[in-house]
Amino acid sequence: MILGPMEVRNADGEPLELGGPRPRAVLSLLLADPGRVITTDRLIDEVYGDAPPSGAGNALQSQISRLRRRLGVTIESLPAGYRLDVDPDDVDAHRFERLARQGRQALTLGDHTRAAAVLREALSLWRGPAPAGQERLEELRLAAAEDRYEAELALGETGSLVPELQQLLAAHPLREQLCGQLMRALHGSGRQAEAFAVYERTRDTLAEELGADPSPQLARIHLDLLRAEHPRPEAAPRGVPAQFTSFVGRDTELARIQGLLRTARLVTLVGPGGVGKTRLAVEAVARETSEVCFVELAPLADGAQIPAAVLSALGLRPSSGGGPGPEERLVTALAERLLLLVLDNCEHVVEDTARLVRRLLESCPGVRVLATGREALGFTGEALCPLSPLEPAPAAQLFADRAAAVSPGFALDGARAAVVEHICAALDGLPLALELAAARLRTLSVEDIAARLDDRFRLLSRRDRTAVPRHQTLRAVVEWSWDLLDDDERALARRLTVFAGGATLSAAEAVCGLPDTEELLESLVAKSLVEARGGRLRMFETVRAFCAERLAESGEEREFRRAHAGYFLTLAETAEPYLRRTEQVEWLTRLAAEQDNLQAALRWSVGADVTLALRLLAELTWYWWLRGLHGETAPLAARLLTATGGEPPAGLDEEYILCVLNAHMAHDDSVAAESRLDRAESVLLGIDRPLRRPILTVLWATVSGPGRANDITRRKQIGADPWPRAVSRMGSGFQPWFEGRPDEAEEAFATALAEFRETGDRWGMANSLDPLAMFAGWRGDRDLALARLDEALTMVGELRAPEETADLLRRRADTLLYGGDLEQARAHYERAAELAGRLGIPDKAAAARRGLGDVARLSGRPEEAREQYERALATVADNWNSAAEIQLIFTGLGRTAEAGQSREEARDWHEKALAIALKRTPADLAYAAEGLAGLAALEGDGERAALLLGAGVALRGTALAGDPDAARIEAAARALTGEDAYTRAYGRGLGLSHDQALTALGQGWSADGS
Repeated sequence: MILGPMEVRNADGEPLELGGPRPRAVLSLLLADPGRVITTDRLIDEVYGDAPPSGAGNALQSQISRLRRRLGVTIESLPAGYRLDVDPDDVDAHRFERLARQGRQALTLGDHTRAAAVLREALSLWRGPAPAGQERLEELRLAAAEDRYEAELALGETGSLVPELQQLLAAHPLREQLCGQLMRALHGSGRQAEAFAVYERTRDTLAEELGADPSPQLARIHLDLLRAEHPRPEAAPRGVPAQFTSFVGRDTELARIQGLLRTARLVTLVGPGGVGKTRLAVEAVARETSEVCFVELAPLADGAQIPAAVLSALGLRPSSGGGPGPEERLVTALAERLLLLVLDNCEHVVEDTARLVRRLLESCPGVRVLATGREALGFTGEALCPLSPLEPAPAAQLFADRAAAVSPGFALDGARAAVVEHICAALDGLPLALELAAARLRTLSVEDIAARLDDRFRLLSRRDRTAVPRHQTLRAVVEWSWDLLDDDERALARRLTVFAGGATLSAAEAVCGLPDTEELLESLVAKSLVEARGGRLRMFETVRAFCAERLAESGEEREFRRAHAGYFLTLAETAEPYLRRTEQVEWLTRLAAEQDNLQAALRWSVGADVTLALRLLAELTWYWWLRGLHGETAPLAARLLTATGGEPPAGLDEEYILCVLNAHMAHDDSVAAESRLDRAESVLLGIDRPLRRPILTVLWATVSGPGRANDITRRKQIGADPWPRAVSRMGSGFQPWFEGRPDEAEEAFATALAEFRETGDRWGMANSLDPLAMFAGWRGDRDLALARLDEALTMVGELRAPEETADLLRRRADTLLYGGDLEQARAHYERAAELAGRLGIPDKAAAARRGLGDVARLSGRPEEAREQYERALATVADNWNSAAEIQLIFTGLGRTAEAGQSREEARDWHEKALAIALKRTPADLAYAAEGLAGLAALEGDGERAALLLGAGVALRGTALAGDPDAARIEAAARALTGEDAYTRAYGRGLGLSHDQALTALGQGWSADGS
């Protein structure tokens, strides 16, 4: 017994010893939900507070064992927590709640004799105040007392109720219903003056405490007394309930409802639990000028009680004896009446509500109906107003309003605004969830609330004592909807939770394994548990979290997570070949729509099925690469490698290599990472057949770095498929490019472009057009270069590949800069830097920053140039792939030092650039030679400057048409040497072999060749 000091008695009525306060607290929590699992975390939280001891779990287990021994009850230990196996009616609190509900139902139906008897029985169970933490029960006790007084007043009881009502109103002076009941009891006892005095005292208290006037209902009782009539509050329809909080947002929906009420006789407001349907209905009808009757249907046990409930709300009593039934009486009463009938919370009696509403609308032309529920009534003429969660801005405002009520001074400012935005999104913008979360600010910060949202039902379990039971906790909101489902609907709802990003109908049918899935989904959508939008079905996260718990409890979770992973493996297998063909945009879009599901399937399979995980990762790798998502999957790939034990499973050699490459994309330069690459290279060298997964050709060359088996893979593993042949042709262009044979390289890229055009692969075409544009720019054909880059940008735009877009924007900026259009170049570099920064790609951001440094330096702003170069240097990664960019940044800093006549600083930067170039390619050496040429001109050595300019052209295989730095250095060298000497020195540089050029760069090559 917990309705007073806690007691436990055995079957013979003898008290049993409970022990100290903690066993009592544990038992109280278990008794609060007998027959249901109370999680271990919740028990620890409630018993030990926010700072539980380190061994709280073991201590709790000891408390449970002690209760079992002392009480002889069954407390089941389950994976998630503990469950007390007793009949709820054996617990006085639950018996009280059941009787209170039955009493209210009888009162609603006008059966005052039964209501009074049942409510007296319920209240007799109380032996004292409710225990700490059970304030909700005290509120229910007070509500049951008010219901009992209402029933007894209706039966003519007056004088005997006065002392009780006076005592209770003194304890609760703001309870207007108690005030009205006391006024009626006093009036019925012939004590009218005292009744007036009660009204005056209550009016003064309301004004002083709340700044409010008495409600219309209380004012009407007062008016009846003034007219010396017997107060009959039931003689007028029950109005809309008064509200105690501000109304936020919903302007569009409010206007829609008011418009529909002017043109339609039945308007139904539908939406998920906690979305604010009742509150919106109240706001809408509060602006009505016609008579309104508000009927709350949630307390009704079945639909047969609806007519009597509506009669009671209208202030009418059902006929006694052999008179007409409640429905006939209702139709007669409303036949000539103009009335807006509000039927709130119809979902659990929807069929009977629909039948009654149809009859009223057919028989009573002056009646209009506004219904609220989680599904439509479903007949012709119904105007639906679906209510979705709040948009981000009003959701944040609602949270802030409610937060300020419990935490004075709360404001949406700075970092707090971002945290609140996260909370609102995580709670789906559901007003009730936001209000429950804001209430936790009494003890938690917004950061604490955000951090605990993974366990939202525990977080939002603090009860609002004034709310109806189904709205007192977030769990209760969803549980109300769950209890209205049949077995098949529940099975589908819990199985749908394996989908992480919503689902198509075909996916739900394939994975969930239920007949008539389409019909069941329609039912879940109609009941506001599933949302249908844009051809996809999704659950609100709060509903999904609840249903996921049900899936875990059912024992089905592993089965349906495997079915989910298998379905999305099949989708990825189907899509992968199309990602290299003309259809790639369509399939990229399809995969992008399933991004969350694909990731969820991979995460599950990494821990559950290594073979499935390797296959799925391999099928998705090219999709990730095209969309620039490859870095996000590196941690999962690393976990999967650990699960393989470092060796490829049989038949999955290529999948294993792709897993290694995905893991390496985290830029892990550790010894272990290099060891994994060594093992992958060994596996790759052992493949003497055409690759099943031709993307390996690209990824191995790009990710593994220099010195590995690139030539071997191209030679042995290409096969007859046109796509890998085109990739091989594109790859063959890089070697002559880097070795200073641009004509040969350009021919290879042009052939690759033609072959990629045949396959329809936009990625391959764009990556061939990029170097082809560069070669055109080198020759000075800017129009062709820009046309090729624009075509490439169009293609990567279709692919929605932002990483490649940033690269191409920077290449376009280079072309504009060499064409002398510094302002356009600057704009392109800025766009590239912004995009790369937003994507978190430091090397590409650094390249764009370096370009901005070049623009500033060439525009005569050396300080701005230095700042941009230094920002680029701070951003760029320090690895082999980034070394070329670091070299160019060093060269830019050297040239900036030259502009300030700082010879030693310039020499230092150019020598650092040369040190990098000596470890790379002749193309890199060409840039280093040109940088050192500028230093030589600064130092007055015009012949060496000319020779190094010629060496740069020799190393690259061509001059760079329009290069502003080369033009500047050439002019300075000619001024120092004269035309003939310059021509001779430049010619010697052009004629240097590779080894001679190295000597000239590192040892100092004299103008006469000695």
